[in-house]
Amino acid sequence: MFEDRPDRDAEVVLVGRSNVGKSTLMRELTGHDFSTGGKPGVTRQPNHFDWASESFMFTDLPGFGFMSGVEEEHREQIKTDIVRYLEDNADSILAGVVVMDGKAAVDIIDRHAERGNIPHDVEMFGFLEDVGVEPIIAVNKTDKIDDLDERLDAICDRLGLYPPWQQWSDRVAPICAKRGDIEALEECLRTRFHDHNRDDLLKFVS
Repeated sequence: MFEDRPDRDAEVVLVGRSNVGKSTLMRELTGHDFSTGGKPGVTRQPNHFDWASESFMFTDLPGFGFMSGVEEEHREQIKTDIVRYLEDNADSILAGVVVMDGKAAVDIIDRHAERGNIPHDVEMFGFLEDVGVEPIIAVNKTDKIDDLDERLDAICDRLGLYPPWQQWSDRVAPICAKRGDIEALEECLRTRFHDHNRDDLLKFVS
């Protein structure tokens, strides 16, 4: 079980499959460089970034799903720990950001669905809703996508959000974290903070 969570009453969590760019996104959101690597599964414990004077933090949770060189039992344990973390801290989580690799997400979801499995991204999206945390979808690596609107529509469709994606602009954010292009996500977070009457946190996403 994940331990040593800072005592903060407001939190934004990043969740997603391994190697979708969560740690890079965390760096862009916080201005703090976290250790990253090309090997999936590098992050095994949550990365928290909080401010001493503020009761708020960003948390990058470990990636879930397939990880090269990681035994299935350990992958399942990580997933279980993520679920428990979200359940235990749901009251403090203002936004759960599901980070996806925009180019690969649809193919991965469809491949799992064809095997009769619930795709991890779809499962996590639904789980966040179940625990009362309205998810935001950060569709990353948009620099690799030619047909962006079509791809975003397809992702929305797989998540049960009726296309076109633009009607979900408060929940779907196309980004390119490695290029620092995260304005769409910051706008979603600003909306979410305002909805939670936490305009005091707007400075962290401006």
